[in-house]
Amino acid sequence: ETTEMANQEEAEIQISELDLLSSMFPYEEEFAVTDQLALAELKHYVENESAEVPSSKVQFILNIKAEVPNASMVEFSMACALPFKYPTVLPEITVRSSLLSRSQQILLNSDLKTYLMQNFSGEPCMLSAREWVKDHAAAYIDKDLSSSSVTASDATQSQVTTFTRLWIYSHHIYNKQKRKNIIDWAKELSLSGFCMPGKPGVVCVEGLQSSCEEFWSRVRRLTWKRILIRHREDVSLEGGGHAEIQKQRKFPTLEEKCFDAHGARGNHMDLGQLYHFLEEKGCADIFQMYFGVEGH
Repeated sequence: ETTEMANQEEAEIQISELDLLSSMFPYEEEFAVTDQLALAELKHYVENESAEVPSSKVQFILNIKAEVPNASMVEFSMACALPFKYPTVLPEITVRSSLLSRSQQILLNSDLKTYLMQNFSGEPCMLSAREWVKDHAAAYIDKDLSSSSVTASDATQSQVTTFTRLWIYSHHIYNKQKRKNIIDWAKELSLSGFCMPGKPGVVCVEGLQSSCEEFWSRVRRLTWKRILIRHREDVSLEGGGHAEIQKQRKFPTLEEKCFDAHGARGNHMDLGQLYHFLEEKGCADIFQMYFGVEGH
């Protein structure tokens, strides 16, 4: 069962990340697992003594002392829970401090979430989250939000206006059904781009950030030998209307691109042609990110 394998892998990543945290922060006051039972269940699951998926999320607290401009120290606490699918999905984190007003706390947590969404799609990110809080949280204490009266909904509203382009790399894409899914899902989510089947497989999708995230979460759930986001571009749009989004697109629709195949099985794509195609679209620099060589 493939989901079974994915679950094992996610669970193993969680455990190694928790081990790392406890070795970096050996003192209870810095890092403490608040739900020991969930952790035990998770370890039990990984050691394959139980096919029973753990019933509750591992929860823990990270406490951070950060310096505020006037040189005093402020303590921030991060209450964290790892959903069972983490790192495929983001961790649940709530940052608190006695010095934050409610609206400052809402804004801080919303900005942290946006930061994680934009930078760690599918990767372990607890240390990066802690680092971000250490560097940025103190600035929220003095934020005067009364004038702009930022509410939680305003904070989430602003995410709508991000245009994203994902460059996905796969070891190979032959399967007809997967190729159909890629095209159908892109259409359903109003994404444009292209898919180059064969070995390696290349997929590019562009459109609203949330649609790209949704596309990626569906695609990566399929079974792949290896698939990853090679590069990601995010552009914040002022208006964020339909016309703004259309202006950002480099591809009109999503289509499958087959470049003259050669090789015994007729499935190795001509990378020179891929390079010229990308060059036409103003994306030549991407070629190097995929293949680590200058195109020609």
